[in-house]
Amino acid sequence: MKRYGAVVGLRKDRVEDYRRLHADVWEEVLAVLRQHHVQNYSIYLRRLPDDQSYLFSYFEYTGQDFAADMAGVAAAPVTQEWWKVCVPCLTPLADRPAGECWAPMEEVFHLD
Repeated sequence: MKRYGAVVGLRKDRVEDYRRLHADVWEEVLAVLRQHHVQNYSIYLRRLPDDQSYLFSYFEYTGQDFAADMAGVAAAPVTQEWWKVCVPCLTPLADRPAGECWAPMEEVFHLD
């Protein structure tokens, strides 16, 4: 199992939309994630005093081929539909990898 963390900005005018979407994630989206070995997935919201918001995601990957599994998640039609409603809420960081929305984070500590 490997842990992954990532960060992305959240548009000020879309915070409540994002909360609403993730209060009732489509079951088909969850099934695709599980099928591709993603578990223990959480997203956290941090709102700063200047009303800037960031999302931090954490998940555990239990498969053997991360790139292939993530490609499978991305290729699923339900994932593409989900992203059509979620991605407009986000403000990706400028230094994220090309083609990615979320910027990966480095794990610097873990208590097992």
